[in-house]
Amino acid sequence: MSEEIPEVSPTDEGIDRIAREIGIPACPAILARFSAEMHQPEPDTRKLAALIGGDIALSAALLKLVNSPYYGLRTKASNTHQALSIIGLRAGANLVTGLILRQTFPTGASRLMGRFWEKTETLAATALTTARRIPGIDADEAHTYALFRDCGMPVMINKFPDYDQILDRFDHVRSAGLVAEEGMTYRFSHARVGYALSSSWLLPEPFCRAILFHHDFEKVAAGRREIEPANRKLVAFGLLLDQILAMRLDGSLCPDWEPNEAFVLATLNITPDQIIALMQEAG
Repeated sequence: MSEEIPEVSPTDEGIDRIAREIGIPACPAILARFSAEMHQPEPDTRKLAALIGGDIALSAALLKLVNSPYYGLRTKASNTHQALSIIGLRAGANLVTGLILRQTFPTGASRLMGRFWEKTETLAATALTTARRIPGIDADEAHTYALFRDCGMPVMINKFPDYDQILDRFDHVRSAGLVAEEGMTYRFSHARVGYALSSSWLLPEPFCRAILFHHDFEKVAAGRREIEPANRKLVAFGLLLDQILAMRLDGSLCPDWEPNEAFVLATLNITPDQIIALMQEAG
């Protein structure tokens, strides 16, 4: 049985309570300023580039990603203004937000954090290659979603010393079991914590709702009122990524796949044969 998640919103006092009790990092100042400029009628690319350029680690990480083979640039970007001009402000905002998440929860913080990022970065890399083959899926948004989908986990890793035991016990079973156990043990699931973090970091509400309900496949598939306005395609795409990685690893099925395969196929308008092709491309 999955955890019953009450309806919440960015103004709900429950988010503040989760932030206080779990220790969600406040929205980084650079992200808040970046978001404010992005919401202007005509965002200033130079101002945005200057914000990123003021953080050496962030600007270096952005340039590395933009100059990676995925974007296939003939001429490499040499500064943040060029990078944003080439890929566009929306894509740049998605990349910056994901890079800040990595900075906030560094890989070397613990063995479990390292394991989390190893899996998450593999998921995000697969998202970039896979999204290009599925109509209606924005590759940059899909990449950001793959990074943020389980962002409640690093918060819980930092908060609860025994969290690794729960993750180990529920590593190869349906996700509803993990969510229920988190709720019974800590009173919050990583999905709820992830929603609180992404909302407080000013990400769009449909994106945040896709994080909140990313294990509630039956509710999303049924179009239940409480899941609105979750981005259904992102929820389906996230499960597709899990299945592709499971197939690549040992040819097995993701634990959540069989009962939710029809939902993914219908939502993304793909076939089982296409999934095999996507797995082979991602490999």
